[in-house]
Amino acid sequence: QQSTLGLWEEGCTATAMAASAGGRISLPGAATNAAGGADAGEGDSGALQVAEALRTIALKNPCAHCGKQGALKRCSICKQVWYCGAECQKAGWRRHKKRCAPPLSINEICAKVLAAHTAGKWRGVLEWEVRMEELMEGQPDAACNGILSWFFIAHLRGSLSTGSPQHALSAASLGSRRVDLLGKMERFRDQGEAMCSISDNLAAAGKHQEAAGWLERARKIAEAHGFFSVECRACHGLGIQAMREGRDAEGLELLQNALAAAPLSEHEGINPWELLVLHSLINALFKTDAIEELDPLILRHGEAAKAESAREGFPSVDELRSLVSRARLHEARGEPQEAARDVRAMLDLLHQNETAVQDRFLQYEIVLNDASSHLKILDPALGEEELITSMAGARA
Repeated sequence: QQSTLGLWEEGCTATAMAASAGGRISLPGAATNAAGGADAGEGDSGALQVAEALRTIALKNPCAHCGKQGALKRCSICKQVWYCGAECQKAGWRRHKKRCAPPLSINEICAKVLAAHTAGKWRGVLEWEVRMEELMEGQPDAACNGILSWFFIAHLRGSLSTGSPQHALSAASLGSRRVDLLGKMERFRDQGEAMCSISDNLAAAGKHQEAAGWLERARKIAEAHGFFSVECRACHGLGIQAMREGRDAEGLELLQNALAAAPLSEHEGINPWELLVLHSLINALFKTDAIEELDPLILRHGEAAKAESAREGFPSVDELRSLVSRARLHEARGEPQEAARDVRAMLDLLHQNETAVQDRFLQYEIVLNDASSHLKILDPALGEEELITSMAGARA
């Protein structure tokens, strides 16, 4: 999911900003009668019917101050609350003025959502999700895709920040709408990437079978059009699923296919999928006790992870993962001192970059849990009290 977000930041932000170029995507306004009411020729009878209908609706509105039903006077500024009359309005003004503001136009909402999206404020984006359909109404497919991307990324960020499966499921639902739009626009690589992103979110919510179905669809698109990035992601996800279900030989083959496709993918610079596939393949080889194959993969993973850390300006999750993998390999070879050295190097990175740890604690916590579950040197019976204390402090 973290890697998914990085790619979406590059692609979807540009799409969304292009979609709203000029401040708004030419939304059609509702046609209004110049006379401001019933069509000409209806006469007084039509006007009376409209007035009576409005009165019937107003009778259901409670006064914002006293709560009495049937308030007929609406605030002229925000047009959101009703009062019995001027007396109740004056009495309730102290409380109401804090949130009284003219209702926002679609243009203004669009600008607010884009600003929150650009600033990475996912809660600020989701605040306007109830108006999403209004933003997309009457828009071309490209613009609707950009708007859906804003809310997709917001839910993805929410899932990463809170661990909430509901955010992951909401992101998957929005992603399925994007798949349809991208197919209509014949943007097949983006469609395949969107399918993989749906799978990531479904897997995060524990719906692994549904996730695998989306990956199979993505793989067919990759094979039909020669999209290596989609092939890499689809094979990786299917390989993880196979390993989870105990189909180790099939899982290893899929992960190796993913690794072969990674360097050929359409991403410039550091490829986040290559790092992810390397980590998964290393774990799969540990599971099957294929220790002799690990050295070159762990070395490659470590070098790529350091390059990612240099680009980001703080230790990447994969740099910590590579140190844990090295420690596990040393333990498997009966070299506990070398293993302890690698764990200390990982803890030193965390302590030297406390700000980054606070910002990404969920991702780092996963690595620490991984280390604790796999490394025997963190067993109190082995006498590594200082290392155990340091690990406990890092987790706290």
